[in-house]
Amino acid sequence: MATRKFGVQGWGSASVAGLAFAAGALTAFATRRRRYEELRLRVAEMERGARQNAMLDQQRAQHYLLSKAMDDADLAAVYSTVQVDSPVRQRQYLFANAMYTNALLAYRVEVVSWEELHGHLRMFCQNPIFRAYWDAHRPHRSSLEGNSTEARVGRMVDRLILDLDEADTEEWWVVGEPPTE
Repeated sequence: MATRKFGVQGWGSASVAGLAFAAGALTAFATRRRRYEELRLRVAEMERGARQNAMLDQQRAQHYLLSKAMDDADLAAVYSTVQVDSPVRQRQYLFANAMYTNALLAYRVEVVSWEELHGHLRMFCQNPIFRAYWDAHRPHRSSLEGNSTEARVGRMVDRLILDLDEADTEEWWVVGEPPTE
């Protein structure tokens, strides 16, 4: 009676070594791939941080210029091309611009969400001076690229003003739904 052998037949030590090498190479490849992905994510995070820092630096410069313009009517005349009836109104518009750009920056650097930005802007839109500023600067917004963040936020403000005007409630803080991002 013949004996049956079970297992791998004809596999010598070289074949086993080859399989072990291939398994090791695949493990090393998977480890390298995972490390590459981790590094790619870290670089992307650093680039995002660099963009946010650049936006913050730009905001500081804008705030400095706005502050100078609010303190000096001669400089305010250079800062804005919108014609107003008094230096007081001009400073109010400059301040409205500072409030708006601050809220926009908070969204851009992810301090506030889209929904939170909507809430802040809804509050701004309650103010008649902000509304007058917004209306006076409509021609400036028309030059924005249609899908830019600022254009989308501008459309949100326009919609909020419309919703608030059409609302049949005094509870302004519940008016309007934030548009989808």
